[in-house]
Amino acid sequence: MSILPRPPISLAVAQFEDIVNRGLQSLIDGDPHLSLVATDVPQEEMAETLVREQPDVAILNFATLSSPAELRELHATFPEVRLMVMANHPSSAECRQMIGFGATACLAKHTEARDVLHTIYLASRGMHVLPSGTDAPYEPVGPTPLTAREADVLELLQSGRSNAEIAAALQVGVETVRTHARHIYRKLGVSTRRELRSTV
Repeated sequence: MSILPRPPISLAVAQFEDIVNRGLQSLIDGDPHLSLVATDVPQEEMAETLVREQPDVAILNFATLSSPAELRELHATFPEVRLMVMANHPSSAECRQMIGFGATACLAKHTEARDVLHTIYLASRGMHVLPSGTDAPYEPVGPTPLTAREADVLELLQSGRSNAEIAAALQVGVETVRTHARHIYRKLGVSTRRELRSTV
């Protein structure tokens, strides 16, 4: 009985700064277990690319996302695609927010090549990866993602709305908003509304 080889992990890469884009392309092309199906994809064309190419993993540029809600929409529309977000210097709260909105992994753009590859492999298997904040450049984790309602509340909190305004907008009670807010703070690792707004 022979074991069939696994097909390579297919990747679509968003538009990044030239040096980052070239580095990712070289890294992916140099690994026989990875297949680059689309590169330098503008964010406004990412959904169309995901429909057409059906990659296993999409690497997104945090700087080109109009808001975290855009990430949530991609995840909701393409739940089978693992979304990996790369940012310049993401804070722990920003990365947890990305995971909460549907990303599988969040990394800094300056992460070492071997760790980017390792993260791609982990993400393709559905394992969540965040920067660890220690000497290790990444940390596989299993945070609880935000619920759809918590994501709605988060967007309104970050826009500066009061609990009463959020309750009115979502047609729920103020205490329900407070409960959602507590869950959001815990999941994103923040303790104040000011910290929450700084992750926008």
